[in-house]
Amino acid sequence: MRRASATIASLVAATALAAGLSACGITNREPNLIAGKRAFVQKCGSCHILGRAGTKGVQGPNLDDAFRQSLDDGIERSTIEGVIGRQIEIPNRRPQTDPATGKKLSGMPADLVKGDLAADVSAYVASVSAKKGEDDGRLADVGGAKAKGTAKAKDGMVEIPADADGQLIYDFASAETPAGKLVMTSVNKANIDHNIALEGNGIDEKGNVVKDGGTSKIDLTVKPGTYTFYCSVPGHREGGMLGELTVK
Repeated sequence: MRRASATIASLVAATALAAGLSACGITNREPNLIAGKRAFVQKCGSCHILGRAGTKGVQGPNLDDAFRQSLDDGIERSTIEGVIGRQIEIPNRRPQTDPATGKKLSGMPADLVKGDLAADVSAYVASVSAKKGEDDGRLADVGGAKAKGTAKAKDGMVEIPADADGQLIYDFASAETPAGKLVMTSVNKANIDHNIALEGNGIDEKGNVVKDGGTSKIDLTVKPGTYTFYCSVPGHREGGMLGELTVK
């Protein structure tokens, strides 16, 4: 916790200095929180937990926990907004260790969001970090999707698409198929990696990892029973990208 607080404090100082040096000639614009939430869910939610956004990624820091103590200590959300903006602008791409849990965290890719959209993401995350409850109004319509329904096999094939916005869910919460030969496919329209994998009853198969419209596929034979389909990309299953396959 001390290490995390020290990191935030140094980022706060750097952000304040940068703001002071670049204040002249800058025209402020009102951030678009709806655009910010949508971009956060699509671009960042697969790595970060943020309660109000409904994201459950586990490869990056929990953004509710990251700023909770600083907010409790009286740091303004506007300052947190600047810290987040600075992190987006100059990300630490080296893998890190969470000082609270010891868990390995992935480094943040560069250029996830830019310009006004980066400002929108910063404003949204800063406005909801460590807040209880749920977003309301038009913000409530963005993100927080849940897998629903059952995919049913047809002619020995079952399709279980990944969420098109990149959230850690499939379109279906479960699937059903007769015993025998089965081809499982998962189209992934998002720009982050996903695949389809299956385990249970002696089976442990992982499909190819795809993104940007690719299709992950596994071809196998299944016996009656229950199985778990999931995404095997590190952290995605833990973040909620899984469901149950019933073989009759």
